[in-house]
Amino acid sequence: MIAALLPSWAVTEHAFTDAPDDPVSLLFPEEAAHVARAVPKRLHEFATVRVCARAALGRLGLPPGPLLPGRRGAPNWPDGVVGSMTHCQGFRGAAVARAADAASLGIDAEPNGPLPDGVLAMVSLPSEREWLAGLAARRPDVHWDRLLFSAKESVFKAWYPLTGLELDFDEAELAVDPDAGTFTARLLVPGPVVGGRRLDGFEGRWAAGEGLVVTAIAVAAPAGTAEESAEGAGKEATADDRTAVP
Repeated sequence: MIAALLPSWAVTEHAFTDAPDDPVSLLFPEEAAHVARAVPKRLHEFATVRVCARAALGRLGLPPGPLLPGRRGAPNWPDGVVGSMTHCQGFRGAAVARAADAASLGIDAEPNGPLPDGVLAMVSLPSEREWLAGLAARRPDVHWDRLLFSAKESVFKAWYPLTGLELDFDEAELAVDPDAGTFTARLLVPGPVVGGRRLDGFEGRWAAGEGLVVTAIAVAAPAGTAEESAEGAGKEATADDRTAVP
């Protein structure tokens, strides 16, 4: 589903189950050291999502290498690449693109179930809770509170590599189109500058199926980036999941 939400220049890979191998055997030594004290669940998701990411990078013609988390868990992607990872119960996925095509990517997958009690109030604005109530009656097959959470995660993942700054849940106001499968995020703080233009928000897409809700944002690279990339692209990173919600 995530592939269908992104432009053709983005490459995605996913897995619904973890590899049967010892997860440590799937990691580079530097990665294994990073999760040496992780519980088995974390170790498996960490390894499998990196297997997905390396497969996607391979489709871009890049050799496998370690993908170490940096600040806020953001993977350090190879030079000239932007990307995003996500993992939840029953799903791991990664999306990558060349920096000549994308300024940033943000993807997120969540189980299509209600948020735990008390979480919605922490991650939503009053205006968002109003439209959530209407959509719940209209489309009960989608847990819209969880979709809102997923979309805000994608917003953060698209925002972070462009700014290197935190973005609280109440600093972006979302609106979802239930028919078009799209959403918009209006930033309530000064947005990042991309190609000399300040962004006041993001546009994304969503889908529901396979027991999941998934969201994705692709910020296209400004015109002329392809030429600049040929001379030596910079390195970008995008955030892994910032908040674990069961």
